[in-house]
Amino acid sequence: MHRSWCAEHPGHPSNERLEFLGDAVLGVVVTDHVYREHPDLDEGELTEIRKTVVSSVALASVAGDLHVGDHLLLGKGEELSGGRLKPSILADAMEAIIGAVYLASGFDGARVFVIAILESRLLTAPEDGADHKSRLQELAAHRFGSAPRYAVEATGPDHARTFFVTVMIDDVAYGRGEGRSKKQAEQAAARAACLELAEDDPGTAATMRETTHG
Repeated sequence: MHRSWCAEHPGHPSNERLEFLGDAVLGVVVTDHVYREHPDLDEGELTEIRKTVVSSVALASVAGDLHVGDHLLLGKGEELSGGRLKPSILADAMEAIIGAVYLASGFDGARVFVIAILESRLLTAPEDGADHKSRLQELAAHRFGSAPRYAVEATGPDHARTFFVTVMIDDVAYGRGEGRSKKQAEQAAARAACLELAEDDPGTAATMRETTHG
């Protein structure tokens, strides 16, 4: 029950208390998981992974996968403005669900639930949390003596936009990416460009050959 619906139906509590609880439970579960799974990473790297996994963008994506929006109770204004697809509303609803699972099944039940719905993101988080734009900046300066340039396009309504980014170096496209935020799309494009440059780099290729042959 979103607060907009509760305002039109007095006497019904909104999800906000459950959101508060679910946010805390989510943070503890993910922090504990990444701490145990990545003993080689330092505090800063662990923090970046956690931020990637528990971000509003990530939670909204999970809520979309689970069709949470279909089950929201929204006020007339939010309904008309596309509230069922708004990332902020979906992320809050996901936190409320986590809070409800915690109350119903305790911490162990909540942990199992959180790990299950975030499993794929936890697996890719070390790579997703990396600062690919900074890496690309260094590679471009070293290889070309110039800086990357990001061309951004966006589609969809304001509450559910998708961003498409092409990263250029000296007017040549080296990587493309997309995401639900400009930052996410830029990082995806930068990652693709880093991989492209690594494949083209003779030094990187030599290192890979040495590794392959032991």
